[in-house]
Amino acid sequence: MTRRIFSGGEFEAKIGYCRAVVAGGFVHVAGTVGQGDTVTDQCRAALATIEGALREAGCTMADVVRVNYYLPDRAEFEPCWPILSEVFGDAPPAATMIECGLIDDKYRIEIEVTACLPG
Repeated sequence: MTRRIFSGGEFEAKIGYCRAVVAGGFVHVAGTVGQGDTVTDQCRAALATIEGALREAGCTMADVVRVNYYLPDRAEFEPCWPILSEVFGDAPPAATMIECGLIDDKYRIEIEVTACLPG
């Protein structure tokens, strides 16, 4: 059975997507941006939104098996490393970082994850 999780983000209704989809033993969390003035503030905020979606699906960050990071400036990725290491620490997922344009110039990082449902 497929279940959709909505967070009420402004782009969900505008674009026509949901924050996460639970299907086939996985939780697929859409690319998530966060508010804040710095890349690290936005990184923390995006991870908090992701964590909330995973919790609603019955997972934790330790269940994340894949993460993709999207940044308009790859030089801003390194300041996020300590945050990511803290969040994923003992259960690091496979990861990719891509330099690209985001939906709005105010966003410095977008994070997308896939998690396995426990059990």
